[in-house]
Amino acid sequence: MNDVFVVAATRTPVGRANRGLLRHVRPDDLLIAALRALLKQTPTLDPQAVEDMIVGCAMPEGEQGLNIARSAALLAGLPISTAGMTVNRFCASGLSAIQIAADRIRVGEAQVLVAGGVESMSRIPMGGFNPAPNPLIFASKAHLGLAYGMGTTAEKVAHQWNITREEQDQLAFESHQRALQAQAQGWFAAEITPLEVTLRSPQGTTGETLLRAQTMTQDEGPRADTSLAGLARLKPAFHPKGSVTAGNSSQTSDGAAALILASAQAVQQFGLTPLARIVGFNTVGVEPEIMGIGPVKAVPPLLARAGLKTDQLDWIELNEAFAAQVLAVQKFLAFDPVRLNPLGGAIALGHPLGASGAIRVTTAVHGLQRTQGRYALVTLCVGMGQGVAGLFERV
Repeated sequence: MNDVFVVAATRTPVGRANRGLLRHVRPDDLLIAALRALLKQTPTLDPQAVEDMIVGCAMPEGEQGLNIARSAALLAGLPISTAGMTVNRFCASGLSAIQIAADRIRVGEAQVLVAGGVESMSRIPMGGFNPAPNPLIFASKAHLGLAYGMGTTAEKVAHQWNITREEQDQLAFESHQRALQAQAQGWFAAEITPLEVTLRSPQGTTGETLLRAQTMTQDEGPRADTSLAGLARLKPAFHPKGSVTAGNSSQTSDGAAALILASAQAVQQFGLTPLARIVGFNTVGVEPEIMGIGPVKAVPPLLARAGLKTDQLDWIELNEAFAAQVLAVQKFLAFDPVRLNPLGGAIALGHPLGASGAIRVTTAVHGLQRTQGRYALVTLCVGMGQGVAGLFERV
């Protein structure tokens, strides 16, 4: 089996869905921007060597439909010979895209591939434009969890594992504090590709629209005004007597990320500098109604195959779908809290569904480089009951 290396990784800033700077930006344009930045980061790489591009997208329709991977690859300047495939594993789509690409290189089917993820939750509604679940889901209690909204699954996790509202709000507050500190220290600079965004301001008196360009360099989600008192005032979002609120849930967002994966042969041939070696992945299914617990089942087999224990992980990206879900996972896996989401998580930074897995990997591999850590874990829960985990080693 061949070793697989991440030789470049970048992402766009993450915007707040429906009210942020990216709300008028097409998702394929977000992906194109990330791809063009990748090519600039690897000037010695012959674009003809990129054989395929695999992109995760949770709602692959509308502006992010019609195989966005293939169209974005060509529009970004990759050659006609670069194929493209869009994959969907909901929140883990971006990580699964990386897994598929890595597996192809590992078995010798390819030498250089691009993988990533994209999602505009401003342009495509949650669930898509015309969701139509199979009626059989509602005919049996055994399958009813497939129809649960994600907030309902978070409430069930909070209830089953006795996660309090206060614990959830505390985690949410800390997520914002870590993200704000990371922004102030410039720790995201190496991973973010700045975007020039055109702002439109309709003029009521003349009927004209004024256009103004603005460069976006940071994620919009972290809020300096977040406080425990403010979080405590928020009403439950999914159950009248629940504990899950908008404040301790991930933010709906827009964003994209892309990575170049290469074999050892390609690294040597093109003079590339690896950021990390891909150690492996694991994917499992869990009960849909408690989907947030997915990492509990996905992580231990992956670490066991690698011969590692949790205390050997230097960087852990556990996607913060909900604070309740993160806290429940911690009851089982007991990650070092200092190494868990050290720059904040999706509660503060945002969760552009299909892009999040690739964004979390991008943050992790750059984090390893900055801190000189060795191993990074990226893990996500997935709607309809799944857990996915990936393991990376700095080289």
